[in-house]
Amino acid sequence: MPFLSLGLTPTLVQSAAAQGFSQPTPVQTLAIPAILAGSDLLAAAQTGSGKTAAFALPLLQRLTQVPPDARPSTYARAIAALILVPTRELAVQVGDVLRALTQTLPKPPKVAVVFGGVSINPQMMTLRGGADVLVATPGRLLDLSRQNAVQLATARTLVLDEADRLLDMGFADELAQVLSLLPPRRQNLFFSATFPPEVQALAQSLLRDPVRVEIEATPTTTPDIVQRAIAVDEKARTQLLRHLIKTEGWKRVLVFVATKYASELVAEKLYRAGIYATAFHGDLSQGARKQVLAEFKDEQWEVVVTTDLAARGIDIAKLPVVVNYDLPRSAVDYVHRIGRTGRAGETGLAVSFVSADTEAHFALIEKRTGLTLVREHIAGFEPVDVATPLPAPVGPNNGGIKGKRPSKKDKLRAAAAQAGASSTQSSSSK
Repeated sequence: MPFLSLGLTPTLVQSAAAQGFSQPTPVQTLAIPAILAGSDLLAAAQTGSGKTAAFALPLLQRLTQVPPDARPSTYARAIAALILVPTRELAVQVGDVLRALTQTLPKPPKVAVVFGGVSINPQMMTLRGGADVLVATPGRLLDLSRQNAVQLATARTLVLDEADRLLDMGFADELAQVLSLLPPRRQNLFFSATFPPEVQALAQSLLRDPVRVEIEATPTTTPDIVQRAIAVDEKARTQLLRHLIKTEGWKRVLVFVATKYASELVAEKLYRAGIYATAFHGDLSQGARKQVLAEFKDEQWEVVVTTDLAARGIDIAKLPVVVNYDLPRSAVDYVHRIGRTGRAGETGLAVSFVSADTEAHFALIEKRTGLTLVREHIAGFEPVDVATPLPAPVGPNNGGIKGKRPSKKDKLRAAAAQAGASSTQSSSSK
């Protein structure tokens, strides 16, 4: 089914084709007509399924159908559409897709991208004339709002990209504040790979009769990723990683670790061993992070050692290997980590290092993802450690006491209720 049959204009279809979007993916096929019709949308699809274009294309079309002199961007600091994302990298990536799609349009909408970690002044200057589309991380958006640099009350569309990640990274409070600044009547679009209870609660409180799009993994959509689990003692992991890179001829490898310190340490050890490796984590400046990714994509680095910062929203074409040096915290994080490889029809390899102490945790990941992987033993790296005994339970209840603080779900429901109450009061006062 071509893009034209989904209701997109020939001009936008040509723009999409120029960016390599020749045929719509399943999520694009179902989402684009619903968004063009003005419906709220709840879309669940695995990473790499084309979610960004699924909302970018219809969003741009709806904006271009509004006369330029009637767009909110003609008014100081006003915006028409807001796209919230969890990380700087995803903000840049979404902004790049939107700008690329507008290049061939006769009167392209204005796209602005804002995020923390860099000076706020240039972003304030960019927003002085408003924007048709604003891509933002929650914290920086609130900073700009407090300085009266952006007017959110004019937004007609809200997109939550990687909604589960927004909540998982602790943005519940910021998200609730953003929602309270938006107009009560708007189009809401939720895109995410997973929908845990917190996201379901938010969707239930905000979406109005949404169109639901769920793309299940099928033989045609499941990435072609070979998954391996290697048993190894914790202290031997770096040596094993060096051995695998050399003996298996890995040219580019994305290695996931648990902490920023570990990313620096492992990268330094690899570099000293003659492997071009560098670290990637949240303490690097935005310029440094952008440079590392660009150089990695250009194959100037053999290995990038990263935290979960790179687990989502980063597209590295033809990345052949992902290694879980430290196991992810959850099955969801595991899926997103390995999803950095095997993208766009390419094959990929995902390797997990499993020690005696992490065996039980990896078994749980296997259970929740439906995997059963044989534990490989590499000659010269056979594990000898045994699992550390668990500490004895403390206290009569063998657990902590649940606190009185409101949960993410409570905060989001309260924000939605407040926004609804404000709308009612506004209507009654007219």
